[in-house]
Amino acid sequence: MNIVTLNSLSKTYPGGKKAVDSLNINLEKGEVFGFLGPNGAGKTTTVKLLNGMLSPTEGSCRIFGIDPTIAPEKLHALVGVVTEHAQMYQNLTGIQNLVFYGSVFGLSTKESEKRGLDLLERLELSDARDKKLSSYSTGMRQRLSLARSLIHRPQILFLDEPTSGLDPESAQNVHTMIRNLAKDHGITVFLCTHQLRYAQEICTRYGLMENGRLIAEGTFHNLRSSVYPGMKIKLKAQGVPSDLPCRKIGNLAYEVEIESEKDIPQIVRKIVEAGGEIYHVSAELPTLEDIYFTLTRKKEGSI
Repeated sequence: MNIVTLNSLSKTYPGGKKAVDSLNINLEKGEVFGFLGPNGAGKTTTVKLLNGMLSPTEGSCRIFGIDPTIAPEKLHALVGVVTEHAQMYQNLTGIQNLVFYGSVFGLSTKESEKRGLDLLERLELSDARDKKLSSYSTGMRQRLSLARSLIHRPQILFLDEPTSGLDPESAQNVHTMIRNLAKDHGITVFLCTHQLRYAQEICTRYGLMENGRLIAEGTFHNLRSSVYPGMKIKLKAQGVPSDLPCRKIGNLAYEVEIESEKDIPQIVRKIVEAGGEIYHVSAELPTLEDIYFTLTRKKEGSI
């Protein structure tokens, strides 16, 4: 069953700027979907459309079958949203903010406090529970914003740069929490980021955006296969036979293009049988960043 559906979703702002152009995306339960692209690619506008903060110019979107423009209040009971800049109350403490937002979703004070304390512990904010938000660092605010979005136990999370301002340890903690929410609790995560290396670590599927358009969509394996049907290996060896299609890139260093990892033993065998010596072999697979830039260059016609 599709949890999120976008059908030719488009948004043109006054003045003629088309921020989102004919998006078609379907998400299933428990996916961590990386919605990726540079600033200005249309990511934030799409999230606003999906949450009823903007109305589409053309096309439509549904979340759990709900039209965000018709029943936003019904939708908001099912979703959690984290923006890059956390918006909460400066004069309230961490736990007071969570209790307040819990009450907005109809939770009792007791239940809100119980859930809030659990979230603060999981996000390493227990020591700051009674400190006012005004004293929080950027990273602490971001983690509290994530706790706020989870207080009502949503079924889908919209995350816009959720690790912005976090130190590496805190970011890793958030990564783990996001994975567990999807894997163990079936929460669907719609993750917006321009940090492609970060997205590669956490997402199960990707949508690559540029100038409001979806230029590619699929799993990492699907995207890699469509752009790089083969792979490269790097060798450090002596006595490499001339009939091997190796390109010398340094002292005793070679690069070889192959179709798959299954070709590696054959190459090694040929070098050894020719009397050569091998010191190192490593496969070089393209990253999500490599795939994205290859796709954008193809679109521009530069390769």
